[in-house]
Amino acid sequence: MAEGRAEPALPGKAGTGSLIGHFRRDPFTAVSAGILLLLAAVAAAAPVLAPYSAGAQDLSLRFATPSALHPLGLDELGRDILSRLMLGARISLVLSFVVVLLSAGMGILVGSLAGLAGGWVDDLVMRLIDVLLSFPSILLAISLAAVLGPGLGNLLLALCLIGWVGYARLTRAQVLKTREMQFVAAARASGARTARILLLHLLPNIAGPLLVQATVGMAGVILSEAGLSFLGLGLPPPSPSWGSMLRSGSQHLFDAPHLVVYPGVAIMVAVLSFNFFGDSLRDWLDPRIRKGLEAGRR
Repeated sequence: MAEGRAEPALPGKAGTGSLIGHFRRDPFTAVSAGILLLLAAVAAAAPVLAPYSAGAQDLSLRFATPSALHPLGLDELGRDILSRLMLGARISLVLSFVVVLLSAGMGILVGSLAGLAGGWVDDLVMRLIDVLLSFPSILLAISLAAVLGPGLGNLLLALCLIGWVGYARLTRAQVLKTREMQFVAAARASGARTARILLLHLLPNIAGPLLVQATVGMAGVILSEAGLSFLGLGLPPPSPSWGSMLRSGSQHLFDAPHLVVYPGVAIMVAVLSFNFFGDSLRDWLDPRIRKGLEAGRR
């Protein structure tokens, strides 16, 4: 046994079949996983699958209702809504993945340092986190986006500056709990450095909660981007983001409601799918909850 290394807390020994079986037994999870896979496929192949260009206009057919040529109709500028929704899925998923990746990386680094160092470092980090958490995250995002201005880079920066806090707090709590376990003490006694203990012993054992946090965080980023774009602080037009589609369609809510309904439904379905998937993933990663669910089905 090298340096008393413990097995990761992830239920890898249960096997992929156990995870698939868990999803099959939960219809909400199966449906949400299927929707997420479909969204990912559409986002990846959006430039090929989209029947029209996102900026192609036909002013003679403004506000056209769904038809064979345009299954979801056309918007106020005669642009195909289905094509814009497909390309909007690409924007939302890529942006949420990048924001979660950067926010999680920063939060895990800060939270790990705070949990391992303790003392004044931990106090300083926690006071900063408390200050940031005392404000609603959407208000902070609006303030940052308003100061930085609209644009993809500024939107990414604003969401990352508020997104790392939750990961840092969760990582610190998990590190404080895990660092006192025997396998960490054995690693220290064998002379392992702090960086090695963190990478090989602590992070694999706290990966489960962080993975769930990241899954739910994807839904939060989609909502935040839609909200900021709706307020004119996100991606500027003619970008086919779901939030900007809601913004432009809200001006024609009563005479052309399909301009708002379709992007609104897309946002709702994506957010609910990520939340359902994250909840089910949390249940599967927690051995106590997983055993309780399996016992209840017998």
